[in-house]
Amino acid sequence: MESSAHQPSCCSSDHGDHSHGNKRFDIILHGSLLIIFLALVGYMFAPQITPLHDFAYAIIDLAHKMWWGVVLGITFVGLMSKIPKEYFQAILGRGDTVGGIFRATFAGLLLDLCSHGILLIGAKLYERGASLAQVMAFLIASPWNSLSLTIILIALIGLKWTLVFIAGSALIAVVTGLIYLALVNAGVLPKNPHSIDLPQDFSLIQDAKSRLKRFKPNRAYFKDVITSGLSEATMLLRWLLLGMILAAAIRAFVPPDIFTNWFGPSLMGLVLTLVATTIIEVCSEGSAPIAAEIINGAGAPGNGFVFLMAGVATDYTEIMIIREFSKSWWVALSLPLITVPQVLLLGYIMNVAGG
Repeated sequence: MESSAHQPSCCSSDHGDHSHGNKRFDIILHGSLLIIFLALVGYMFAPQITPLHDFAYAIIDLAHKMWWGVVLGITFVGLMSKIPKEYFQAILGRGDTVGGIFRATFAGLLLDLCSHGILLIGAKLYERGASLAQVMAFLIASPWNSLSLTIILIALIGLKWTLVFIAGSALIAVVTGLIYLALVNAGVLPKNPHSIDLPQDFSLIQDAKSRLKRFKPNRAYFKDVITSGLSEATMLLRWLLLGMILAAAIRAFVPPDIFTNWFGPSLMGLVLTLVATTIIEVCSEGSAPIAAEIINGAGAPGNGFVFLMAGVATDYTEIMIIREFSKSWWVALSLPLITVPQVLLLGYIMNVAGG
């Protein structure tokens, strides 16, 4: 375990914790960048009624909605690289306890970032020692529960259903965390190799005060924060860019009316909603209006909840990023297997109650 009590600076850089990556050609990252570049060039020259123009416009629209979350995510990741691992353990609590899972869920509910930015934070939390159960609870609770999106949902579907959705997502996050905790304790899924044990006499407040007295930020410090954030986010950005391309293609070639017309408050409607949200990859801001249209247009609040929650649980971008930081396909693929049944059950109950 790295020492934290006598470090002279405010925050430990932990340079050994992050990899600066391989300089070789990355077909997913560079290929995605090339496709996006060609789409933007096509946008300037292609007629407005062509599918290429629609695809390029969708790329621009998604980038406009995603950029702030990604930038904040990269910045937070860089700052988190400077914070000692012990601080995360002290704030989130022990990763093998129910209290630690509740803390991670609460943190996810409060953090105001889009679904793409939150993935960067989740990956960094795992590296800084948060347990697999805590990271999964954090990811499930967080993506569409940001303050800004909650306000948007209240305007779109009303306060009652917004509060019901928040409570439902928190419940699924906690239950999912408990299931992961049991699976890890049983040896079915691997433990986080980055986890640490806090000294019994460790005091976060005292340690932070000691570091702050010696902390002197300068240009080199902030440059290193951005450099570290960009370096560590590279492996995640490749999947975000690929997801953006696929989402733009779906938006350009699949009429949205098809989805809203088929999502009635029935079992078939729930299943079709699940299929649609699995295929459609949009950011949290983009999913809210679609979910609201399903609720208001089809009279199916449970379907709207499924669209929001199952979109997170079955998001191929998220699954690939979980695979990247956990180094385990079992961990990545277990996310939809554990969460989707819960989402469908709550969605069905909401449809019955809302009818």
